[in-house]
Amino acid sequence: MNPIIAETLDYTRGMWRRRFVGLTAAWLVGVAGLVVVMVIPDKYEASARVYVDTQSVLKPLMSGLAVQPNVDLQIAMISRTLITRPNMEKLVRMADLDLEAKTPEQRDALIDKIMKSIQLGGSPADNLYVINYRDPSTDKAKRVVDSLLSIFVESGLGDKRRDTQKAQQFIDQQIQEYERRLQEAERRLKDFKLKNLSSFGGGDNAISAMTALEAQASTARIELRAAIQSRDALKRELAGEDPVFLPEPTDGPGQKDDPFMASVPELDARIDTLKKNLDELLRTYTDQHPDVIGTRRVLADLEKDRDKQVEEKKAAYAAKAAARKADPKRATSSLDRNPVYQQLKLSLAEAEANTAALKGKVEEIESKLSQVRNTARLKPELEEELVQLNRDYAVQKSNYDNLLSRRESAMMTSQLEQSSSVADFRIIDPPRVSNKPVAPNRILLLGAAFGVALVAGVFASLVYSQLFPVFHSVRGLRRATQRPVLGTVSLQDVSATRKRKRLSNYAFFGGIAGLVAAFGSALAVLLLIMRTA
Repeated sequence: MNPIIAETLDYTRGMWRRRFVGLTAAWLVGVAGLVVVMVIPDKYEASARVYVDTQSVLKPLMSGLAVQPNVDLQIAMISRTLITRPNMEKLVRMADLDLEAKTPEQRDALIDKIMKSIQLGGSPADNLYVINYRDPSTDKAKRVVDSLLSIFVESGLGDKRRDTQKAQQFIDQQIQEYERRLQEAERRLKDFKLKNLSSFGGGDNAISAMTALEAQASTARIELRAAIQSRDALKRELAGEDPVFLPEPTDGPGQKDDPFMASVPELDARIDTLKKNLDELLRTYTDQHPDVIGTRRVLADLEKDRDKQVEEKKAAYAAKAAARKADPKRATSSLDRNPVYQQLKLSLAEAEANTAALKGKVEEIESKLSQVRNTARLKPELEEELVQLNRDYAVQKSNYDNLLSRRESAMMTSQLEQSSSVADFRIIDPPRVSNKPVAPNRILLLGAAFGVALVAGVFASLVYSQLFPVFHSVRGLRRATQRPVLGTVSLQDVSATRKRKRLSNYAFFGGIAGLVAAFGSALAVLLLIMRTA
């Protein structure tokens, strides 16, 4: 015989020999199962359905004007994070369940129980959510579902409003910061323009100004060279002319008032020329112009020289008059000057004055030209700095304008959310409790208890047979003792033995039938209760 089959038969004989132990275990487990199934309290289920409408009419109308977050994603996230400890603590307070918890440990256990019992289902794709909760008390189950539904709606609206308020506060802070930066940029730009006001102008204007000044400088240099040549010619003519002395004036009664005594012709000519030039300059420029100031300074110096020479001339004539009185034989008159010589000296004085004026004019034009050239040379650097300042200002201004528009959008978003038009929570089915208990499934539990009782009986008989083994074959004895078996003695099956076996079998099968009858009766009672409920 196959060893496996033989060993299986040995185990079966041992279990059959200890069958009443298994039957007792089956009855004990079965009775305990029946008691547990019948004692478990009924649980009633409270449920509610809510639909979140995110397709508002205002959504397409406010597109581009207000910030419209992904409401579907927000609602889905809220549904996933709804069953959390903070929300459950709030639910316990709202449903007055904390009255049952006397200690913190009981409160924590209650919260854990509720978190395990609440079920949030539905289809997020359709924005339809179902809230279920089971409890032996119908009133408690309804209060829990009602409170959780309120938390769901409030969290859906409150979170968005809190996010909008935080966004508005952040935007306001950024607007204040950028307003400060913008004011600083405006102040830097204003100071730079005021500092370099004279350096800015069109590029064509600067080139035209340099061209005009260069033309004026060239013309003035030509005029100066011509004046210098004219002056040098007069000097050469004057150097080649010999003076002819005229009779000296006598010391008469009108000598002191003689115009010749009170004037210096060469200086008077230069003074007259400078006065004419000064009049011409005053018609064009103000008193603060460099040419006017220079001409007046030269004119003042010439007038001082003339006065000095007049005084010297008067003193010389006075000395001559005294000498004539002391020496009567001396000629009473002499030749003083040549008229041509005097005319040349007058022309030379005018030429000197004209040369000085032209020199001042050339110097002024060259100074202006140098200033314009320096300004034109610095202008690219100044323009580069101005471009940088304008770029910084433009960036600050653009960010500031964007923040202002974002703030208006945030305010409009807040008003839109307060109108409750972005997401509308519609309660399809209000919290409702089933009339019949939905748990436990006593019929299923009863069948499970019966099966567990049978398994417990088989297991008990198997364990007991192994704890107190009996050898049913020579092979089993030889294998257990590892000794040779010399022979066997058979039991004579008499009528008394057969009768005892029959009674034992009747008792065993009667016990099994009684166990089946007990579970059958319990099933009949459950079916009757369910039908009449």
